[in-house]
Amino acid sequence: MPHEVRAVVAAKRGAPVELQTILVPDPGPGEVLVSVQACGVCHTDLHYRDGAINDAFPFLLGHEAAGTVDAVGPGVTDLAPGDYVVLAWRAPCGNCRSCRRGRPWYCFDSRNAAQPMKLVDGTPLTPALGIGAFAEKTLVAAGQAVKVDPAARPEAAGLIGCGVMAGYGAAVHTGNVGSGDTVAVIGCGGVGNAAIAGASIAGARRVIAVDIDERKLDGATRFGATDTVNSRGADPVEAVRDLTGGHGADVVIDAVGRPETYRQGFYMRDLAGTLVQVGVPDPEMKIELPLIDLFGRGGALKSSWYGDCLPSRDFPVLIDRYLSGRLDLDGFVTETIGLDEVESAFDKMRDGRVLRSVVVL
Repeated sequence: MPHEVRAVVAAKRGAPVELQTILVPDPGPGEVLVSVQACGVCHTDLHYRDGAINDAFPFLLGHEAAGTVDAVGPGVTDLAPGDYVVLAWRAPCGNCRSCRRGRPWYCFDSRNAAQPMKLVDGTPLTPALGIGAFAEKTLVAAGQAVKVDPAARPEAAGLIGCGVMAGYGAAVHTGNVGSGDTVAVIGCGGVGNAAIAGASIAGARRVIAVDIDERKLDGATRFGATDTVNSRGADPVEAVRDLTGGHGADVVIDAVGRPETYRQGFYMRDLAGTLVQVGVPDPEMKIELPLIDLFGRGGALKSSWYGDCLPSRDFPVLIDRYLSGRLDLDGFVTETIGLDEVESAFDKMRDGRVLRSVVVL
């Protein structure tokens, strides 16, 4: 029997989102029904709303969520009703060529629920990143629901489902930041500050925050930035070199994803340093660099997908670090809102007034 619940739907490209009643089916084989307790408002949701991901409207938005399992479908043995979970938008299949090679974080056949959620008139919904958690209940594949310590409050816990994991993993997994490294992070929004926190926890001796907004730079120090550079008034490449003995940073993380910030990051590195792009670019953007500089500067140019994480391994670790006081997830929560306030949260996000607005149900 389908469950009638309230949910946030993007009906057409660029139009304001709507609070509608949707139908969520009981779980089938390999699926779980989750009662959502909290869900962060992420830039990716805005990209879906604006049609920048694809045209599969209507979308059921929301993906950065924590909640409790209501019911499990046939064949699900590692979850039970009442389990406290964080939802992941990647659930490795275990069988594709990447999983078989021991790199499940690059899984090419990530699992999602097979059954669609629908509008009351029967129109199928496309869930954002395969989750759709701006809803009182959502249906996901069992592998997308990761059990974590229930002591973590859902407003904070849900954030590791996307933005915090992406930034943290860009530093720790993709960038391989280690003890004694120097790190520069361009862009101090939610993902950038998570990268700063990850670099600090990994033992970086200097973590340099780069942004054009002094408010964001002030906030970055809360997450472990040792130095800040306002690139509106200074050349960030020269500033980072000055702070690193004239050499440049061992690891640079571009959490903005624009050609100008990528170019800055490329030259901000030390020789043979690493540049990690985790900020999502517009599909029309292009970058041009002298080939001799690509050859002569060496090092590694990487992109980071979801922080190269394995949710079943990494989510419980980040929650443990939060509960022990080592990872300040609470610091990412700027405000809590209701389901009917998502559109206004998008406005605040565009203006840079929030790290995260979090819907609480």
